[in-house]
Amino acid sequence: MRRRTVAAGTLLVLVVAGCSSTEPTTTPTPTPTPATTTPKPSITTPGRPTDSGTAIPAWANVLRQPVDGQHLVTQQRRYVVTRGSDEAGTTTITDRTSKKVVVHHVPATGFVAQSPVVLDDHWALIEDIRSDGPDPQITVIRYDLTTGKGTSPATLPPVSEPEIGAYDGTFAYSSTDAKNRSCLIVADLATLKSRAVTCVAAPGYIADPVVSVDTVTFSEIIAPETAGRCKRVLSASLSRGTAQPVPAATNCIQWSGATIGGSTVWSEVAANDPDQYQSKAYVRESGDSPARPLGTVVTDTILACGNWILWEVRTVGSTGEERYQINRWRRGLTTPQRMYAAKPGVALTPMTCQDNTVYVEAAYLASTPTYTETISAAV
Repeated sequence: MRRRTVAAGTLLVLVVAGCSSTEPTTTPTPTPTPATTTPKPSITTPGRPTDSGTAIPAWANVLRQPVDGQHLVTQQRRYVVTRGSDEAGTTTITDRTSKKVVVHHVPATGFVAQSPVVLDDHWALIEDIRSDGPDPQITVIRYDLTTGKGTSPATLPPVSEPEIGAYDGTFAYSSTDAKNRSCLIVADLATLKSRAVTCVAAPGYIADPVVSVDTVTFSEIIAPETAGRCKRVLSASLSRGTAQPVPAATNCIQWSGATIGGSTVWSEVAANDPDQYQSKAYVRESGDSPARPLGTVVTDTILACGNWILWEVRTVGSTGEERYQINRWRRGLTTPQRMYAAKPGVALTPMTCQDNTVYVEAAYLASTPTYTETISAAV
């Protein structure tokens, strides 16, 4: 592993995860003290996802909890996944109909749980990481949700980078092969069938996988931590074909992106930029079309969901007050749509998508008492 990562089990960590870098970071992440008792989460069921054209979808309140309570990771037709605020990030998977807990995943000593959890109607994949000490490790466990039994998926190439991109039951990640190359792996959760999309020789590596309904988009870092460092974004069909580069607005400073039907939204920020929390975003409707600027985005928040590509935007007012919003775009639109605007001072975590529904957690840290609220919208 080439970077230090932290658990996504608490709200503060989730907020920091939106600006994680592909270079090492030494900034410590505070962990709130867990409450002595945790109220049972109150979870509501949003309506079935539908494609409503360009009409702005309605947002539903899914889960409201204290900052040191349970946080929603994802949910779908049958199951809901929540994570505790304990340091290890204990993960609970609950049957939404019976309310029965089917999985209670506690990471091994020294390990912390990561996001996302890959989920379908039968299986769940949970990733844990130990980044401290001389022997960093990444482990993944696949749970059978009908029995609650977890096993290590030995047929999968081992995970070598902590970032996993997922779209329903399809996921993508980095693995190191026998030639010490970093390879992008696309796998199916139900069958555990996988394929290597592309590889890059060490010390280069692959990171930032984002999976859509038809494409995986990822970054390739060459000559890291040298003057010749180059980071570029590529995409590949989930079903076939080789990876193709997404032409950059400025060479070698691309960060991450998402692709649907040949259209790509990506962001760019230099490795030596003092503010890597924000980056400039662009869109190409096809590989040979001109790049159009989309403004400034929160780095590493570009996500594919349904027929849309979404991202978060942060602005700071004259008084220093932060405002977050969610924008979305799809082919045919000349400008992005503002899908959601948070109240001033309310922070947003990175979004997740499941069953064409986007989930995001809003942190009300200035209120008394502080709390978080997960909301969802069918796109």
